[in-house]
Amino acid sequence: MAVYDLEEQENIDNLKAWWNQYGRLVIAAAIAFVLGVAGIQGWRYYQQEQALKAAGVFAELEEAVRINDAKHSLELSRRLMTDFSRTAYGARGALLMAKQSFDGHQLTAAEEQLRWAVANARDPQTSALASLRLGAVLQEQKKYPEALQALSVAAPASFVALFADARGDVFVAQGKVDEARGAYQVALDKLPKSNQYRNLVEIKRDALGAK
Repeated sequence: MAVYDLEEQENIDNLKAWWNQYGRLVIAAAIAFVLGVAGIQGWRYYQQEQALKAAGVFAELEEAVRINDAKHSLELSRRLMTDFSRTAYGARGALLMAKQSFDGHQLTAAEEQLRWAVANARDPQTSALASLRLGAVLQEQKKYPEALQALSVAAPASFVALFADARGDVFVAQGKVDEARGAYQVALDKLPKSNQYRNLVEIKRDALGAK
């Protein structure tokens, strides 16, 4: 038994020596882990709170746009873009405000709002939609090279045909018939046979005449 007692005491002494050497590191690592978990949970809670608040502001913006309250709409969209830019509602607010600006023939404002949406969208679909609308606004301003640039970005598969069709419209506005025909053909190649939008693209392509 004495041998076992000595071995046990030796193990205890070794453990004490190890703890004296590494104990602070163990405590620091444990504290860092606890703080890390708490930080992640806190960040998730903060994100959820921000999303809820942003949703409320966006609902107000939708109503302001519906009743055509331009001043309040602008205030709300700016709030979404500044205070809630990290949420999905920031870019959605910019898109909604850009539509109101476009409908009011405020093309410069619409362009700025759409460029912001492209840069700050939280998902590829929203960014692609903003780019598509930006192309239309730039075309309306006769900024054709910029419009083509906006419509030439990488986009989700569901937007490829729409982008090609929009590029065709820009080429038509420039009087570039061959390029327009080619763009419309790309759109047709990407659109399913059952898609009713094909009819409109075919009409635009055929109106350019045979090559």
